[in-house]
Amino acid sequence: MHMTESHPEIWIADDDRGVRYVLAEALRDAGLLVREFSSGEEVRAALREARPALLLTDVRMPGEGGLALLSALKAQGVGPVIVMSAYTDVATTAAAYRAGAVDYLAKPFDLDQAVAAVQRALADVPATAAAPVVDVVPAHALLGESAAMREVFRLIGRVAASDLNVLITGETGTGKELVARALHEESARRGKPFVALNTAAIPSELLESELFGHEAGAFTGATRRHAGRFEQAEGGTLFLDEIGDMPLALQTRLLRVLAGGEFYRVGGRELMRGNVRIVAATHQDLDGRVAAGQFRPDLKHRLDVVRIELPPLRERRTDIPLLAQHFLAAAAQELRLPPKRFSKAALKAIAQRDFPGNVRELENLCRRLAVIAAGTEILPADLGSSAAVPAAGGWTDALREWATQAIAEGELDIHTRAREALDQTLLQAALAAHDGHRQHAAAALGVGRNTLTRKLGASRKRRPTKP
Repeated sequence: MHMTESHPEIWIADDDRGVRYVLAEALRDAGLLVREFSSGEEVRAALREARPALLLTDVRMPGEGGLALLSALKAQGVGPVIVMSAYTDVATTAAAYRAGAVDYLAKPFDLDQAVAAVQRALADVPATAAAPVVDVVPAHALLGESAAMREVFRLIGRVAASDLNVLITGETGTGKELVARALHEESARRGKPFVALNTAAIPSELLESELFGHEAGAFTGATRRHAGRFEQAEGGTLFLDEIGDMPLALQTRLLRVLAGGEFYRVGGRELMRGNVRIVAATHQDLDGRVAAGQFRPDLKHRLDVVRIELPPLRERRTDIPLLAQHFLAAAAQELRLPPKRFSKAALKAIAQRDFPGNVRELENLCRRLAVIAAGTEILPADLGSSAAVPAAGGWTDALREWATQAIAEGELDIHTRAREALDQTLLQAALAAHDGHRQHAAAALGVGRNTLTRKLGASRKRRPTKP
């Protein structure tokens, strides 16, 4: 059989014979010609006589690895190249894209997905020019082997080298700042500053100065010029956390900066120009806030060029044992304590918990266990019951009993009543635990300071007056 333009030849390089076989058969079923290789050296030898329409290569093979082979092929103008690997981490994924890969398949992959990736790459050959090769940076603290986290790594690898604004969404404690740092460290800006600002943690009257800086005398207490976060991040990345809680007036100023790259310090007349990549994050539903008139739609569109959604820990349970062991070892090293390990039963028990505080809650549990657990092996009895909200028993049983009785008595709108009572109870408990400090209470509840203040105001309005 001879190769024609309608039947391009696809090369597969993988030392795993089984992977080569099933992938080759799937591609042949799709009408493609396939040639198989077990090493990078075999590919090099074949290149003396022929060129593939596309190469699929594994990352780790005996002898020359896939990334080295990829770089050499792109230098010769051979491509496109799709990388395959069972080892999915941020650094490897990003390095593959930087070296010129047009796609990244995490093993085990769906065969239909692999065929679709090949067909997509073949259809887009003119757009598959090689990206500049840069040094691979150290691996990040982002860990995970679940399908959800592999997709996160893949997105980071795809967009890190660009200057596109990125919006990171997900529940509190899922690791949004780690993703922002990974985007920075895997970009050409990694030698420049990474500056983070939690917009919900700064009082609204001070947030403008924190962002844009101020001149001496701009307001009471401004005794000298202050460089804002935009100036501090010049040439690098500015991470705006909890952007959903930013006041509307300040959203307008931020929009102008994003549109033109220019701003004034508070009280200043000198026009400042900045070269900063913006990465924003929120646990809020921005679309809902836009619909409610609490967030500018034009600012959302500016920030939400590429979205990376982080899954809650309960949706990536297979990663919990890996994370738990990592956090336990890190805590022992940081606190200079004897190393400990989880028993198999303890790891199984941890993986079954919901962790409403996500990765941050799991890390705190591991730090606590590193200090207080007796012995070198952590057992299920050491875990306690604070790592998750109980699925049954305690307050949930009481809530169920109340709801059942209310429904039986024909009461209406019990969901609203229960939600208001829950909000008020949580607010009071958090404020009492933190001596009335709203910022700390908001952090404990996983909401922004402005959200807490708004809920407090609402609860006061609903509070009945004494007769």
